[in-house]
Amino acid sequence: MTVAAGVLLSLGIALPPLTHSALALGLVLLVFGAAYGGINVAMNSAAVDLVAALRRPVMPSFHAAFSLGGMLGAGLGGLVAGQLSATSHLLLLTVIGLVVSAAAGRALLAHPAPRAERRAPASAPGSGAGRGRRLVAVFGLIALCDAYGEGALADWGALHLQQDLGARAGLAAVGYSVFALTMALGRLTGTVLLERLGQTRTLVAGGAAAAVGMLLGSLAPTVWAALVGFAVTGFGLANIFPVAIGRAGELAGPGGVATASTFGYGGMLLGPPAIGFLADTWSLPLALTTVAGLAGTAAVIAYGTRNVVRAAAR
Repeated sequence: MTVAAGVLLSLGIALPPLTHSALALGLVLLVFGAAYGGINVAMNSAAVDLVAALRRPVMPSFHAAFSLGGMLGAGLGGLVAGQLSATSHLLLLTVIGLVVSAAAGRALLAHPAPRAERRAPASAPGSGAGRGRRLVAVFGLIALCDAYGEGALADWGALHLQQDLGARAGLAAVGYSVFALTMALGRLTGTVLLERLGQTRTLVAGGAAAAVGMLLGSLAPTVWAALVGFAVTGFGLANIFPVAIGRAGELAGPGGVATASTFGYGGMLLGPPAIGFLADTWSLPLALTTVAGLAGTAAVIAYGTRNVVRAAAR
C-alpha cells in the first residue's frame, strides 16, 4: 500500500497545472488527497510494526523526517518558483517522487518489518474489544487536538505577526519556520523523551508546554515574544501526534492507525476555518488561543486516561 500510494501521489502532483477548469482541478486534488491519506496510514502502520520489532519508541523520528521534508519542500519550492513554470516544477517533483518510490519500495517489499503480535484490547471478545475501540478514539482525539494547532499556525501564524504585531512580510514568514523547526527538533529527541518519561508524561508535558507557548504566541505584545511562543508551541506539539498514532496502531493495527489518522487530519482540516470564523467574531489573537485550549485538552485527556491505558498495556 505504501508503494502504490507513493506512485499515485507522485503521478498526481503533476496533474493540477494540466487542468483547465475548477471541476477538473477538484477531481485531480481528490485523487492527490486520497493518495496522500493512503500513504500516511500505510507508512504509519508499517512504522508501528517496525517500532514493535525494534522494541524502542522511535515513532517520533519518522515524523521528524516528515517535518524536515515539509521544510525542505517549502524552501526549495520558494527558490525555484521564479526559475521554473508550475508545470515544469511539478513534473520535476513527479520524477523525483517516482525515483524515491522505486528505491524505497524495493527495500520495503524485500525486507518487510516483522509483524509483532497485537495486544488483546482491540481484538478480544466482549468488553475488551469495546475498550480497545474507545482507547483508539481517545488517542484519535488527542491527535485531533495536536493537528488543529498545526493547521492553525500554518495558515494563520504569519498573518497574526504581520497584521496584529506589525512584522514585515519576511519576518512574518519566519514564524511558521520557527514553529516547524522546533517541531522537527522535538521529534528528533522524541525517542529519548519517551524512554525517560514514558508516553503519558510525554503527552502531558507536551500539551502543557504547547498551551503555555501558544498563549504567549497569540497574546504577546511584540513580534519576538510571539516567535518565542511559536517555538515553544512547536516543541510542545512535536510528539503528541506520533505518540497518539503509534499507540492506536499498537492497540488495533492498521485499523487503529486509520481511525486515529482520520481524527487527526480532521483536526488539521477543522483548524484553519475555525480560526477564521472566530477571528471574524472576536479577533485573530483571541482565536489563536483556541490552539492553547486544545493543547491543554490533549494533556488533560492523556492524564485522565493514564490508568486505563496502563491497564490495556498490561
